[in-house]
Amino acid sequence: MIIRVRSPNGMDRIEVGLKDTLAQLLEKLTPIIKAPRPDAIVLTRDAGGQEILAEFEQSLVSLGLKHGDMVYAKIASSARPSEEPANTTDTATKHTNERPSFVQQEPVDNMLEKSDGMIKRERDAKMCKHGANAMCDYCMPRDPFDLGYLEEQGIKHMSFQAYLRKILSEYKIHGDISGVLPANVPPPLEDPDYRVKPNCLNGHAPWPKGICSKCQPSAITLQRQTFRMVDNVEFASKDLIETLLSFWKSTNSQRFGFLYGHYDPLYDVPLGVKAVVEAIYEPKQGWEVDGIKLALDSEDFDQEIARADAAAEACGMKIIGMIFTDLVATGEPNKVLYRRHANSYFLTSLECRLAAYMELKHPNPCRWARGGHFGSKFVTCCVSGNQDGYIDISAWQLSNSAMAMQAADLIIPSSVPSRMCVQEPGKARYVPDIFYSYTNEYNRTVSANAKPAFPVEYLLVNVTNGYPREPNSAFRSNKAFVIENREHVHQVQTPGAIKRHIGSAQGNSEQLSILLSDFHLLVYLISLGVLGQDEIALIGRIVSQPMEAEQLAEELVKTAGWQTLMLMLNEAADSDLNTPAESSADIAATNSAIESAASTAHSGGTWACRHCTFENSGASGSCEMCALPRD
Repeated sequence: MIIRVRSPNGMDRIEVGLKDTLAQLLEKLTPIIKAPRPDAIVLTRDAGGQEILAEFEQSLVSLGLKHGDMVYAKIASSARPSEEPANTTDTATKHTNERPSFVQQEPVDNMLEKSDGMIKRERDAKMCKHGANAMCDYCMPRDPFDLGYLEEQGIKHMSFQAYLRKILSEYKIHGDISGVLPANVPPPLEDPDYRVKPNCLNGHAPWPKGICSKCQPSAITLQRQTFRMVDNVEFASKDLIETLLSFWKSTNSQRFGFLYGHYDPLYDVPLGVKAVVEAIYEPKQGWEVDGIKLALDSEDFDQEIARADAAAEACGMKIIGMIFTDLVATGEPNKVLYRRHANSYFLTSLECRLAAYMELKHPNPCRWARGGHFGSKFVTCCVSGNQDGYIDISAWQLSNSAMAMQAADLIIPSSVPSRMCVQEPGKARYVPDIFYSYTNEYNRTVSANAKPAFPVEYLLVNVTNGYPREPNSAFRSNKAFVIENREHVHQVQTPGAIKRHIGSAQGNSEQLSILLSDFHLLVYLISLGVLGQDEIALIGRIVSQPMEAEQLAEELVKTAGWQTLMLMLNEAADSDLNTPAESSADIAATNSAIESAASTAHSGGTWACRHCTFENSGASGSCEMCALPRD
């Protein structure tokens, strides 16, 4: 369709698709009206500029625009080039105050920005003396960042959107903030940066040959972060955790997985956000009784995760976190060891560094931040024992300061799980002074030097977790497909597994649409390379559009890629379809390793650590005090 755009340059006609979003229209319009960037364009429905269009992720059709409609465009005054010559001595300051280019935020953030976030209160029958159409201090709405309300509700951290409203309130900005950023307000958010600033213009040699007070980072004071990027982790189904635990129950070995899902509003917290987990993908990993080995920097690992990301994107989802188990059986039925608590640790220093690394890889896009991103919505979940000896889940995030310290290479894990070490200064590493505060034995708050090590609790942000009251998982398959990378327990993904999974649905589009709604199946289909992008997109729509799933399944079976897959399954020999990828020798070796690990984990009695002499339980493969291996 054609959208007419009137700008100071005249009238232009822009050809767009029916599914194009407002952001795509702005990108096409940018070179035509010679705007510096898409977000510098102010698009309105009327010539007076009252009805501003700012819903960038919404389609033009959903915004009510149709073929032949006219909109009005102008370039924001703050984005026009200045007529005054630039001052080269203030290059560093200018770089700091730069506005981000067009930022594609999370849909949940765009949704929450349209809400004023105010906490409504009912009229107090005792204290309110006014009429029904008036209000006073006892009944007027509260701000979403009101500390008194958060304390009353037991909310330890305010939400990110509430934190943003608190900062914007200093600029007298309230209510709906979904419009264009005010020209007189600099981007209020910025991630901390503890690295030496490059290109210093103070007349000295660049680091590491020279440094000054302007380019060196300031001292770091670690303190509890008052806000959190995600307020709750919601697992769409209990089967997700049961499937992850099934590996530990059969091998006594720990397991790691990436969480895939989406972000939704959380109405229990003012302007809150919850991460909804729809699937857990288990990458290739070394299975151990007391730990996990991941080849994070390998090319095979990146390709494997890229396939899982592609499957999630087809279903309208993305990677939102990671999960791992830390379980040790006590010998009693259905009981596990209580290892993670306030007197030991919640996350080890090694796990904290891994979480910070993953959060840096998945930053949170934010148009209110100077760099175009602020913090991360990536969450870390641990499945371990609680104080009653039952299996429980805890969820965490690393603070923005922890992310910055990881980016600057200032921290390194220690042999003591609850302590994080500070790196030593080097030729290419500048380490600023780092402090943290604590309450001493005299109940006084004192400051201490974080070198050489400090408690990991100063880097953590607690996140609640749970299950929905009414489970409604996006993946509706009533028959679970084989889980990836579980050859150790004779679960192997083969073409035969596909044939057994969907064989009963031949000629039944409704049943086929249900069986195809399985994340692990979709990832394996992508790895085979038989289906094209169009077929994968169709399966993704079967998952994300359940009301049209049967019709989409009928469309899928007519495609060339699907018919090629069916031909491959039908012509393959039964032995090829059902033979696992491992040889009998591999299976025997695996069984031997599993039996050895199980016997070690279930051996009774206690043993003394040869490094620190601490008496450990027989179920532990490493020392609970110094974390060094048993053997």
